[in-house]
Amino acid sequence: MSATLIMLLFTLIFWGMFYYSFSKDRSRYRNCHLLCLALLSMIPFIVNIAGDQAGEMLYATFLLIMAALLTVPFFLIHNGIVMIKNEGRCAAHLLSLALGVAILVGEILTAYNVILYAKVFGLEAQDVYLHSPVFLATSLIAVTVIYGSVSFLVFMIYSVFLMIIPRSKDFDYVIIHGAGLINGDKVSRLLQERLDKAIFVYRKDPSPTKLIPSGGKGSDESISEAEAMKRYLLEQGIPESDIIMEDQSTTTLENLKFSKDIIDSREERKYTALVTSNYHVYRALRYCRRVGLKCKGIGSHVAFYYWPSALIREFIAVHTEKKHAILFTLGWAFWMWFTVMLIRAN
Repeated sequence: MSATLIMLLFTLIFWGMFYYSFSKDRSRYRNCHLLCLALLSMIPFIVNIAGDQAGEMLYATFLLIMAALLTVPFFLIHNGIVMIKNEGRCAAHLLSLALGVAILVGEILTAYNVILYAKVFGLEAQDVYLHSPVFLATSLIAVTVIYGSVSFLVFMIYSVFLMIIPRSKDFDYVIIHGAGLINGDKVSRLLQERLDKAIFVYRKDPSPTKLIPSGGKGSDESISEAEAMKRYLLEQGIPESDIIMEDQSTTTLENLKFSKDIIDSREERKYTALVTSNYHVYRALRYCRRVGLKCKGIGSHVAFYYWPSALIREFIAVHTEKKHAILFTLGWAFWMWFTVMLIRAN
């Protein structure tokens, strides 16, 4: 069997694993890693069929990756500044800026260690330097930042994949995930984007569809989020008979649990979609799995400057779940241990 066929076989195996896992449950975290493995498995195959241009292709790919890595922290820092200017100062709005600074520090420390290591390579001073507290500390910081950055990149790629994949249009119910109201009774821009997306899905659907605006009344709101959403839907020409309010929930989990109760109480077919902001689709699907709600996630548009910080929040929220916090910590600990062993080995 030729090398090209072997590489093609490995590529098909990884894509097959991803497809199987994805088709079974889109909310599984392993999908993030399987998708990236499937994409990476294509590189050797593409390079192999490139023939004489393989070396040039690898060099160009390397330069492109390096340029992207160097650009990312500056993009995040700029995005963080824009986020603060547009949305104001608060901890959530500082996430993009903070991550950009962290990645930049990690890249600087990595470059610092590589350069100094190269300078002392083959010299007696090498042993002293490699075992110095400064080298150990800077190496561990660099590993922490790089590991966190790679984990976030894997998460981001899958989140983007969920946004762009084609989806079916034949739904019986469309749940609209609520968000805070303005002045206690008006839909916010974020919520309006979700409603407009749900209306788009409703009008494109070939079969009769029920819209379920979901959200209770907050302490600073005069009406429930569901009521405000229903008013907006009526203003856009949606018949009242096609709107079923869920106005008792106070959390995302309750949004989905109570909406599922409404759907389960009805006799018709129950093919369901969930509309929320595009950055929130993956985590919302994880909540759907917890309450036993089978549905497809559909993301609504958000301002581009808002998306990085919002996705960072989603990443943190997923990785603070007990199971994933343990796995994330074990992965980080392994790379820390590997780094220390590598230093001692030299």
